[in-house]
Amino acid sequence: MSTNKVIDARGSFCPGPLMELITYMKQASVGDTLELLSTDEGSAADVPEWVAKVGHEMLGSENVDGVWHLKIRKAK
Repeated sequence: MSTNKVIDARGSFCPGPLMELITYMKQASVGDTLELLSTDEGSAADVPEWVAKVGHEMLGSENVDGVWHLKIRKAK
């Protein structure tokens, strides 16, 4: 699984990381995979909730050394 775009939102606080993801998602093509890097703990809950609400596909979520790596595929 390759990532088309990495969005580095480390150091940004809620709702910053989600807003950055939304901005890039609007520019992405259907099928593109975006990876959001975030140090904001709220992103772990906010991003999957938003992804489910708007109908994209959550591919993965893991915390590596205090940085959330959230992978999302644009579905529509």
